[in-house]
Amino acid sequence: MKKIIYPALIALVIGVTAFAAAIEWKVKDPYEVKFANGKIHGEFQGLKANIQFDKAHPEESKISATIDATTLSTGFFIKTSHSKDAIDVDHYPNITFTSTAVSKTGSGYDANGKLTLKGVTKPITIHFTFDDKGNEGLFKGTFKVITKDFGITKHGAPDFLDISLNVPVSKG
Repeated sequence: MKKIIYPALIALVIGVTAFAAAIEWKVKDPYEVKFANGKIHGEFQGLKANIQFDKAHPEESKISATIDATTLSTGFFIKTSHSKDAIDVDHYPNITFTSTAVSKTGSGYDANGKLTLKGVTKPITIHFTFDDKGNEGLFKGTFKVITKDFGITKHGAPDFLDISLNVPVSKG
C-alpha cells in the first residue's frame, strides 16, 4: 500500500507545484512615474503594465511595462518641449521595460531587465518594495537612467535621471 501512496503523493505535489504561478496584478489610478535631477523634474502618464508577481516566489515573476513618452510633463511648457525633443517622442513614442529576472533582496526586490528608451535598449535594475494588502497592493520602486547611454545628449540634458515609481495595483 505504501508503494502506491508515496508515488501518488509525490506526483500530486509535483503536479500542483507545476501549476503554481505568480499572481497577476492590474495597475490602478492614481499611479506615479516621476523623474528628477537637480536641473529638471517631471512625470509621465500612460502606464500600461503586465505584472505577474508572487512575493513568496519572486523568481517566478514577470514584469513588463510601457509608458507613453508623449505624456512627459515638467509643469513648464518650454522645459516639457525641450525634454520631449531630447528623447525624440515623435520617433520613439514609447518607453518600455521587460524583466529578465526578479529576486528578493534584503530590503525588497530587484527586477533586472531591459529598458528601451529613444530606440536604445540597455540592462537596468529596478529596486522595489511591495506592500501587499490582500486583493490590492502597492509597488514602490526606483532606478537611475544614465542619459548618454540612451543617446540623450541634447545641450542641457542632465547626466542622469532618478526615476521613482509609485504604482497601486489590484489582483487581476
